[in-house]
Amino acid sequence: MPHKSGFVNIIGNPNVGKSTLMNNLVGERISIITSKSQTTRHRIKGIVNGDDFQIVYSDTPGVLKPNYKLQESMMKFSTSALVDADIILYVTDVVETIDKNEDFLKKVQNTDKPVILILNKIDLTNQEKLVEMMDVWKEKLPKAEIFPMSAKENFNVSNLFDRILELLPEGPPYFAKDEMTDLPSRFFVNEIIREKILTNYEKEIPYAVEVEVEEFKDEPKIINIMAVINVERTSQKGIIIGHQGKALKKVGTEARKDMEVFFGKKVFLKLYVKVAKDWRNKENKLKGFGYQQ
Repeated sequence: MPHKSGFVNIIGNPNVGKSTLMNNLVGERISIITSKSQTTRHRIKGIVNGDDFQIVYSDTPGVLKPNYKLQESMMKFSTSALVDADIILYVTDVVETIDKNEDFLKKVQNTDKPVILILNKIDLTNQEKLVEMMDVWKEKLPKAEIFPMSAKENFNVSNLFDRILELLPEGPPYFAKDEMTDLPSRFFVNEIIREKILTNYEKEIPYAVEVEVEEFKDEPKIINIMAVINVERTSQKGIIIGHQGKALKKVGTEARKDMEVFFGKKVFLKLYVKVAKDWRNKENKLKGFGYQQ
């Protein structure tokens, strides 16, 4: 039986539902999902295996005009996803304006890769407006197939999966058949903690934070983890810790519970906070945090 394999890269503007779609396609909670934009900072791969296929999905940061070096690195992840894809899933929704980030859209128009346009959040509109939007997108991306969808409600995801399988080129698997991602456990510890910061703090605080896992000891009955939450300013450190340490304790408790579900065993988590001044604009810091090669 011939074997199919390939890279399916998910791109689009912030907050259109890329991470929700990724998790639905993979069947596991790989990517952070919050209502805040710019949640995804890296390219996150999720691998789906069958007897005769392997699909390597890639979630990418939302497309934006960079304001600092961290966002420049995030945009490189998104741009590279246009180059090394076998299939591109360009995700938009019924809310955003069609001409948003026109420069990046032109790159999608000019690609020779198969493009599937995901018109997400159709539960927020009616049939008449949906048809109008589909007509406009057909003009914008004439070579793309259009899939109206509600990733949140898991509507039309299985049909998309089937179409991806049809378009997938023949080839051997890129990863071992029992792998779910190419990322290490420490990465998911980082992401789980960062998700709790995104959901528990307001304004600039979540975007000024980067998490480093300094210790990860996987023992037979428990995983011992020590992680550092880096902030840019001393005032942010106080906000993260909170009065009598209550805010940090809440983040730690919520993160530990999610980690225990993710890893399937008990977790002991220690969190510390330190100031890494202006880290989002320092290349050595970004390199250390895995944003620059």
